[in-house]
Amino acid sequence: MTSRPVYHFNSIIARTPSRSVVDGLRAEDRGSPTYEGVKAEHDAYLEAMRDAGVKTTVLPPLEAFPDSIFVEDPALVFTEGAIVLRPGAATRVRETEEIAPTLREMFQTVLDLPAGYADGGDVLTTRESVMIGLSARTDRAGAEALQSCLAKLGRKGEIVATPEGVLHFKTDCSLLDDETILSTARLARSGVFEGFRQMIIPDGEEPAANALRVNDVVMVGADFPRTIEMLDKAGYKVVSLKTTEIGRIDAGLSCMSLRWFSRE
Repeated sequence: MTSRPVYHFNSIIARTPSRSVVDGLRAEDRGSPTYEGVKAEHDAYLEAMRDAGVKTTVLPPLEAFPDSIFVEDPALVFTEGAIVLRPGAATRVRETEEIAPTLREMFQTVLDLPAGYADGGDVLTTRESVMIGLSARTDRAGAEALQSCLAKLGRKGEIVATPEGVLHFKTDCSLLDDETILSTARLARSGVFEGFRQMIIPDGEEPAANALRVNDVVMVGADFPRTIEMLDKAGYKVVSLKTTEIGRIDAGLSCMSLRWFSRE
């Protein structure tokens, strides 16, 4: 394993939102987003990525797949290679066919998940392991198959539990640095992050747990002032980004990109 921090990236893949994004999946109805609102949030996200020193590859919209802006779910990427996953939502399964050709162009090694279902939103990469959260979208067969794929890339997969009623493992957590996890209280109580320093999201701001460390900055939803203040006081360089519209379709900051360090 490289000594480079796991949050050190120089490349991402993203996808322009489709106009059908207003019909994206959601666990509860908080009202539909507007296309213009999602597009504005996505544009600001890409700008923040570029400001953080990352080269962006932006794929065209897919009108047939409302959730396809969230490229993290159908695939995983690492310096060592990419893995084409099998999303756990029936309407998203064929998104893999759309993103796989790009992955095969950009990575020498591309593996296909051989069994089960797994969403990238359930996968948190730390220095010690790649944590795979079992959820409504990631079953045990998929998690075990993903462990096998990760081993072929020289990485250790660790199967963990996602709290009941939480869509994705990373809905409730994110990596702040190699030693520190940002977590909701409900996920921290499970003990899954034993051995890490933990920063707990203030009550009422639980969606802020899906923050995103990219190089020197931590991107955080702008609707969560107490979390932003906590991270700022802890010495992190925070970039606040609006996530109001994507939040209506159960999404956060990590969902909108595939991130890796390219040696090329």
